[in-house]
Amino acid sequence: MKDTFKTKIGNSISRETERVQPASKGVTRNTDIHHLGYQPRAPYQLDLEVFSVADLRRRGSKEKVQATHRYDFLALVCVTRGVCTQVVDFKPISCVPGSLLVLQPGQVHNYGQDEDWDGLNVLFRPEFVLPVSTQSLDHKLAVDLDRLPEHIVLSGSALRTVMDSIQQMREDTRVDAPIDDVHALLRHQLHALLARLAILQSWQRAHEPVISPALQRFKRFQQLVEERFARWHQVADYARQLGYTEKSLARAVEAGMGMTAKVFIAARVNLEAKRLLVHTDLTVASIAERLGFEEATNFSKFFKREAGCTPAEFRQRQRASI
Repeated sequence: MKDTFKTKIGNSISRETERVQPASKGVTRNTDIHHLGYQPRAPYQLDLEVFSVADLRRRGSKEKVQATHRYDFLALVCVTRGVCTQVVDFKPISCVPGSLLVLQPGQVHNYGQDEDWDGLNVLFRPEFVLPVSTQSLDHKLAVDLDRLPEHIVLSGSALRTVMDSIQQMREDTRVDAPIDDVHALLRHQLHALLARLAILQSWQRAHEPVISPALQRFKRFQQLVEERFARWHQVADYARQLGYTEKSLARAVEAGMGMTAKVFIAARVNLEAKRLLVHTDLTVASIAERLGFEEATNFSKFFKREAGCTPAEFRQRQRASI
């Protein structure tokens, strides 16, 4: 189950609802991270929306704008004026004009506390980047989201081209035409924009070597960890599922991330633990169970080893800083 947050932008109306469960009489507890679901209400019916951060501030309270949410859609945030520090999965990202963030479904994002800045948001459902046709020959038209940058700073002609693309999509969301035609227009524009961002990212990585077999193995491991981290904590489980030896998997992870496979798995579990501690009211025992620990004490020991403090201390410190 998820919360739904919708922001009133132009003709698109959004609202926030919390999924809660009783903790005691007259008290409710948030048992999951607040999700932002792309769900515009009539008359806005498009699967892509473009609006500025300034628009968002005018239509929502300061608390809502600065709240932290987990996205169920993809989003681009391009800073157009001023500087700010946004936070993605507890990682502060310093942004200047030309900074562009690509936020994937499942990530936790916060616009930060800075107010003297503006930018453009592009929100769209994941399925909107798929080709209209499902014929096998057309699968190459789909956008490879893994090639997109997490954060890229654009300048010069690259920045102008990207900004022109976003502004054109913004204008075209208001075109008076059949919705299928508008969707087709926006889909092609979005594909072109994302392909351009992937190319720009590739240029920035031009000095990196061609992906080796070891790095390819790491990518498969990384994807499997994302799917199974809450159930599988042992390297052997992943090696067995992928058909690798533990040694070959260890070499692959070292090549991809410069760390051991065990550390990589632990880091992913730790990230989810932090998300749940800060953005839900679940007890430490409930979080431990959700993350595959048989005993809460084992989870607490694990978390203190990884984060340097107890789960309760981390929750208290982070919430005090929000």
